[in-house]
Amino acid sequence: MNGALRRARTLELLAAHGQLTVEELSARLDVTESTVRRDLQRLSAEGRLTRTLGGAALPTPGYSEPSLAQRSQTARAEKEAIARYCASLVADGEKIILDAGTTTGRLAAALRSRTSLTVFTNGLTSIMELAAADDVEVVVLGGRIRHISQGLVGALTDLSLSRVTADRVFLGADAIRADLGICEADLEQTRTKELMAQRGRKVYVLADSSKLDQAPFDAWADVGEYTLITDSAATPAQLASFERAPNVEVVVVNPVS
Repeated sequence: MNGALRRARTLELLAAHGQLTVEELSARLDVTESTVRRDLQRLSAEGRLTRTLGGAALPTPGYSEPSLAQRSQTARAEKEAIARYCASLVADGEKIILDAGTTTGRLAAALRSRTSLTVFTNGLTSIMELAAADDVEVVVLGGRIRHISQGLVGALTDLSLSRVTADRVFLGADAIRADLGICEADLEQTRTKELMAQRGRKVYVLADSSKLDQAPFDAWADVGEYTLITDSAATPAQLASFERAPNVEVVVVNPVS
C-alpha cells in the first residue's frame, strides 16, 4: 500500500472508530509505528486529523480557538462558581500556581483579600486582578505573550516554573477528556500546563461543563492525578468517564442563580 492510500485508509479507520492509538493503527495497517507517526504528522499538518496523546482522532469541524475576550463572555455564572469554590480551598500563607485563562482569572479576583499568599502565574488577567493586592505576593512566570489567550509561554516561562514549587496548581482547559488529559490549541501552552502540574502538590483542573469530553484541538497535556472542578450543568454522560478514571477526583459546584 503506497503512502497516499495508507493515509486515506487511516482517515477511514478514524471515521469508523472515532479515535485510535498509534499501536492500533500500526496493527490495522500492517506498518511500523514510526510510519504511522509520520503519516499522522502529515495529516495533522494538513488539518485532516487531530493528534491525541498517543494517537489520533478526526477534528471537530469548524472550530477555531476563541480569544480570551470571547471566552470571558461565556458560562460566566459557572466560572464564577468554580472560582469561588477553588478560593475556599486556598489557605492564607500558601503558595499556588495559577494558569492563564478566564476561570483562573476569576479565581485570582476571589483571592485579592488574602494575606501572606504567594501566587505564581503566567496569566495577564490574574496579574492585573492581583496587582493591587498588597498582602499577595505575585510572581510573574515571564515569557512570550500568546495574545489570543493572554498567557505567557515559551522557554522563559518553563525555566521560571522549574525554579518553583507550590501547594496547589489551578489549571484552565480549552477542553478535557479523562483518557487524554487537557486539550489545548497550542503546543507551547500544552508544555507549560504539564510543567505546572509537575510543580504542585495538588492539581486542580477548572473546566465548566461545556468543555467536558471534548477534543477541538490536537495538543494534549497529561497532568497525571488531578481534581476536576466543574459545574452542575454537566450531564451524567459527561461525568461518567471522569468518575471511572482512577486518577481523577470530580467536584461539581452549583452556580448562583
